[in-house]
Amino acid sequence: MKVLVIEDDRQAASYLAKGLKEAGHVTDVANDGKEGLYLAGAEHYDVMVVDRMLPGRDGLSLVQVLRAAGNDTPVLFLSALGSVDDRVKGLKAGGDDYLTKPFAFSELLARIEVLVRRRGAAQPQTRLAVGDLELDLLSRSVKRAGKAIDLLPREFSLLEYLMRNAGSVVTRTMMLENVWDYHFDPQTNVIDVHIARLRQKIDKDFPTPLIHTVRGAGYSLRAAEG
Repeated sequence: MKVLVIEDDRQAASYLAKGLKEAGHVTDVANDGKEGLYLAGAEHYDVMVVDRMLPGRDGLSLVQVLRAAGNDTPVLFLSALGSVDDRVKGLKAGGDDYLTKPFAFSELLARIEVLVRRRGAAQPQTRLAVGDLELDLLSRSVKRAGKAIDLLPREFSLLEYLMRNAGSVVTRTMMLENVWDYHFDPQTNVIDVHIARLRQKIDKDFPTPLIHTVRGAGYSLRAAEG
């Protein structure tokens, strides 16, 4: 997912961004309402986490402006204001969910994942992103750090499968069944060959590898930890 966090508490924003990045999601941070409104209109996000009390423009009016402009990106409000009336105001302003501070990061992560799944059920996913790697399913194009990468059809399908399972270990059996449609092991090195080719194209010219070998298990594509 690509997430926009709009939070004026820099320590809290850093904590959220770090946790989301560790979960494999691309995250941008805005520390006031004006910057948040600009980023929300200038970039595509899968979900936004918005603090209600913001300098420059408060979270409620920020979301109202976005909704009036036709932006339907799911919004999770964060707020220390937790009364029923406060939650109702957040939802009526255009929020999709409301989480009261203090909160457990695991709950926040679960809630935004639910929001994205709900939206995905009505709107087919056409773009995948892990770290600085982007895959467009409509144009069948791949970019890393803005640089176009040419892939053969099978390489594209393998990368798509790895990105859809980003952060998880993908076994040889899973790849054979889902990318090659083999329901048996042909006893060839076809997977190793294609993984090696992907690494040459996806990782070789970049400082941080995304494709990792999990010894005795398979492979995992995940964003760099930091």
